[in-house]
Amino acid sequence: MTHLLILRFSSMGDVAMIIPSLRCLVKAYPDLKITIVTNRFYKPFFSEFKNINFFATDFKNSHKGVKGLFKLYKELKSLKPTHVADLHSVIRTHFLSLLFKLRLIKIKKIDKLRSDKKKLFKKSNKVLKPLIPTQYRYSEVFCRLGFNIDLTTHEFPLPKIIKNTAQTLFMGLETGKKKIGIAPFASYTGKIYPLDLMQKVVGFLQNDYYVFLFGSGKYETDTLKVWAKAYPNVFGCYDLNSLESELEIISNLSAMISMDSANGHLAANYNIPVISLWGLTHPFAGYAPFLSKPENELLSDRVKYPLLPTSSYGNKTPKGYENVMRTIDVNDVILAVKKVL
Repeated sequence: MTHLLILRFSSMGDVAMIIPSLRCLVKAYPDLKITIVTNRFYKPFFSEFKNINFFATDFKNSHKGVKGLFKLYKELKSLKPTHVADLHSVIRTHFLSLLFKLRLIKIKKIDKLRSDKKKLFKKSNKVLKPLIPTQYRYSEVFCRLGFNIDLTTHEFPLPKIIKNTAQTLFMGLETGKKKIGIAPFASYTGKIYPLDLMQKVVGFLQNDYYVFLFGSGKYETDTLKVWAKAYPNVFGCYDLNSLESELEIISNLSAMISMDSANGHLAANYNIPVISLWGLTHPFAGYAPFLSKPENELLSDRVKYPLLPTSSYGNKTPKGYENVMRTIDVNDVILAVKKVL
């Protein structure tokens, strides 16, 4: 039996971007055995696929270090894969791929377009042109393995059924009133819209819509709790304690405001319009939400800050570039939301 092993260990947004290709793959090859190899936390992403196997990695314990990688290889080898799609292309996946290659297993890895990204991020003579989106580069890997898929045939699923914990947030809400998700945080401060400005966005939108806030960790949840307490139509999703419950909420939103972060990808996977805000990073690097429209990508001012973008991750902040996202006007964010509703 043909068995495809898909390797992508992190991060949340990058793993979420696999979903559109997977939908096309399952539709085109219904008898193909597929196993996703990634962090156990991301398992809810794949709950819609009833015939896809999930293998959880554990790089903090059983799969830690070289010895742990050998253990992981033996466990994966026992699954008898015939094809391996390396959608991560890092040292760990290269190591595993080498071992699989010795067994004559067909392997293809993602092209990370490193040379093109260097041109996009260099300080002078930038080449500011859009690179192939990550979702499409994932699909290219499958095509090179012999599984020909076309993302233009992608079909979105219906919204998830809201149940259990998530249900409590929707109880008593006015039927027909639009629901806006806001995920104001990101892994690096260079990708976070100033919180005082975002609070203004929240305060304005809640006058006409229900607003649902997404975040995790003490600092983020403490901030969002203040906002949820301050406004009557604002609700926090930080106490759901379940990624599956968050996905249930997200898939039933009318729109999502997101930084260059995972929540934008999660919403886009359910055909929810995403207003994405960009600071030190840029959608041209290929990390915009699936089928994102340029008019929904609000960029920091490159005339005032010509070094933008500075990196793929938002972790490189040149002197004087700490407040680039203040050039994104609050009114422009609000107007962008209203246009997609």
